[in-house]
Amino acid sequence: MRPILTLRQYTHDLIVHSHDHAQLVFALSGALDFEVGGHGSQVVQQSFMVVPSGAHHACGSPNGSRCLVLDVPSDQWVSQSLGEHADASRRLLDNPGRLPLDAGQSQLVSWLASSQVEDPLIAQQGAVLLLASLNNAAPNSIAGRRLPYAALNAHIDQYAAYPLQVADLARIAGLSSARLHARFVAECGQTPMDYIRSRRLHIAVKLLRESALPIGEVASRVGYSSQSAFAAAVMREFGASPGKLRRAVSKR
Repeated sequence: MRPILTLRQYTHDLIVHSHDHAQLVFALSGALDFEVGGHGSQVVQQSFMVVPSGAHHACGSPNGSRCLVLDVPSDQWVSQSLGEHADASRRLLDNPGRLPLDAGQSQLVSWLASSQVEDPLIAQQGAVLLLASLNNAAPNSIAGRRLPYAALNAHIDQYAAYPLQVADLARIAGLSSARLHARFVAECGQTPMDYIRSRRLHIAVKLLRESALPIGEVASRVGYSSQSAFAAAVMREFGASPGKLRRAVSKR
């Protein structure tokens, strides 16, 4: 049986996968770039990422990030361990995204990170306590925080090759540019332009991995007229060059 709680160090090496269990990733130090369910975000201290079971996700940290990771054993474990909190925990675990931690939750995460999480009893009880503590705020946070990401993503995808402005997304969301900026920072930990850039680059990685298009053509399709500027942006985002990302697929 895999450990429930683990301490992990993330680097510039990009991790792209999915797994058959839900996962919570709590930042202890540094910044972890994360994409799950088509939404890009950055996990920093006093925040955590929800990765539902089966969700395809990618993460990496160009400057290094240390995290506490909770791998939920199974839905049966949630039922048996969380009791009356189980339904709220399922709602939390079914919704991908970045959520904030309050002061008490942050202290609990720090305490667990400094504990002997390799001890099965500490890991089991710590995970239960942590999940239960998150249930108080999670349903309202998830329900109240949603921007129309599907519509925003569809617009970015359709016009990825063209100049995009915050005003374009604000119009789709029915908000002023200033309000959209504030909502993005609160929900995703990044500005709308950072979100657009990250979305474009994830489209680019998909093209690099699933097509034989020249790198210059991929760059053009996501709005970069300069291949060198595109390569620099990919390096900053994923810690690897476009060519290296493509070669990594060919070696599998």
